[in-house]
Order: sequence, then structure tokens, then C-alpha cells
Amino acid sequence: MSLRTPYLMFIGDAPDQLAAKTAQGVVDWAPQWCKGQFRLPGCNADLGLDDLTLEEAAAAGVKTLVIGVANRGGVISEGWSDTLVRAMELGMDIASGLHGRLRDVPAVRNAADYHNRALFDVRHPSTQFSVGNGQPRSGNRLLAVGTDCSLGKMYTTLALWKSMQARGMNADFCATGQTGIFITGSGISVDAIIADFISGAVEEISPANEPDHWDLIEGQGSLFHPSYAGVSLGLLHGAQASHLVMCHEPGREHMRGIPHQSLPTLEDCIALNESCARLTAPDAKVMALAFNTSKMSQQAAMDCLNSHADKFGMPCVDPVRTGVDAIVDVLQS
Repeated sequence: MSLRTPYLMFIGDAPDQLAAKTAQGVVDWAPQWCKGQFRLPGCNADLGLDDLTLEEAAAAGVKTLVIGVANRGGVISEGWSDTLVRAMELGMDIASGLHGRLRDVPAVRNAADYHNRALFDVRHPSTQFSVGNGQPRSGNRLLAVGTDCSLGKMYTTLALWKSMQARGMNADFCATGQTGIFITGSGISVDAIIADFISGAVEEISPANEPDHWDLIEGQGSLFHPSYAGVSLGLLHGAQASHLVMCHEPGREHMRGIPHQSLPTLEDCIALNESCARLTAPDAKVMALAFNTSKMSQQAAMDCLNSHADKFGMPCVDPVRTGVDAIVDVLQS
């Protein structure tokens, strides 16, 4: 994949801020590439960027319109077609991280062919993967796991990557979702991999390495989420990670998108993730907690982090509010 920069972040008719998490992640971690945002009527998300018309974006030198909406099911809305076609008329390529393929939308495919524009479906792999084998491999691997989806697993691993690099540690970020791929330019969106090959794909992006090397593997979903547990399990087995970081959002009332499904306790989630991970990593252990406290006051957040650190006997951080140095201290020791 070779996306042309800079980007115009398209968040369409996102119903809430969480639905624009793909775009928000790119803005937070690659702000130098983001010229502005484009919103349709009824959009309830805001990236904090300038609102640009397509014509203004083209004049500002935008090369790629990035569809930054993460809707349920990953579909390309029919209501977006006119915008995507006009962007191509103005010289932009289109990049999408959704399950739906851009070329499956006739108007988009025809416009791309007519104007000689590139369509990037970054969620869909272009290579074949082997079935995972679980063979022990050298190097160190850390995987972010969680009590639910969409609560900070990518932010946690990206923050660890930046912090470890700043200390001169030998570390790489392994993207397993579309946002991470947009940020780093490489990776595999594991939720688009045929189930039999998920663990093998993760083995491929985090291969055997030097004894001091760390692969920081972005987690997906949750073992307790009825919709996405299969992907989470494949990640655990393929990652063969001895170090797990448990991600959680205090106060979340139910699993995302499933109001009738409550979140597991941290104790249950830690126990199940460690048990499943030990199929391929016998020493796997949750060694830190990473909380999303964005909806809490500063004092409430710090009280929450400190109390959980004491209760579980491990670092408990908010990657955005406090940083992740406490986790890196443990990894480096």
C-alpha cells in the first residue's frame, strides 16, 4: 500500500464520536498528514480539524480522501457515492478501511476507472497466509487485549511503541486493523482474514526476532464480545505473546453495540485471556492495565488508576492521560 498524502478525513454521517474512531486515530497519531475533515449533514462527530469542501481540499493539495468511519458491519453507505465520485473528479484517490469494497460500488468503480484514480481497500489483504502452527519463536511480543472493543487497545500499543522507541528500545508496532494501517502504512486487518488463517497471519507480522526485540501487537475485540471473540482468540494464539496488557473503560455499561450484554469483570477477563494465550505462550500473563478514563474527571481518573494498580499489583495507566512509562519500566527491567 502506498497512499498519497496529505489526507482529507471523511467522517460522513457518523452518528457519534466513537463511529469516527478510525479517522480520530489517524488524526491523533499522524496529524501531519491530515489537512481537514469532510462531514455530511447529520454528522455528530468532530475531529477538531477545519471543515473543508471538496474543492477547498483539492486546492489545499489533498491527494487522498480517507473514509474514517467505523460503522457496524463496515459497510459503504449509498449516500456517500456522490462525495466519493466528486473527490475523484477533483484529483483525489480514495482509501477505505471498511469491510465493503470500494470497487463493489458501481459509481465509485466507474469514476475511478474514468479518472484514473486509485482505490485502496486497506482492510482486504492482497496476499495469502499460512495456517498458524504455534511453533515457539524467538523475540518478545506484547499483545493488547480488552474487556470490550473500541476502548483503547490501538492507542495503548502505539503509545508503548513511541515510548519504547524514545528510550532506544528495539520495538515495532504491528497493526492489525485499518486505523493502524493508515497510520503506519503496513499491517494486516485480521478481522478480514478467513478464520483458519488468522493465527497464521499474526505469526507472519510478528515473526521470530532478536532476543531484545519487541513486537507490540494491536489487539482487536474481546473474548467476551459475542460478535468479535473469534478474532480475539485467533490473535491471542498467533501473537504468542508472553506479555498481555488488559484494556478497559471504567463505567461502560454494556458491550459496544449489544445493550443486553454486560462487560466481564477484570478478574474474569484476565483469567480467560491468560488461559487462552497459554496454548501457544505457556508463560503468558497480564502484566499491566490500560484504562480509557476520558469520561472521568482528573481526580476520579487518578483515584481509579491508583486503586486498580494497588488491587491487582501491576501498573494501571491511561495512555492518553498519564502515558505508559510505568508499563515500559516493567518491560525494560
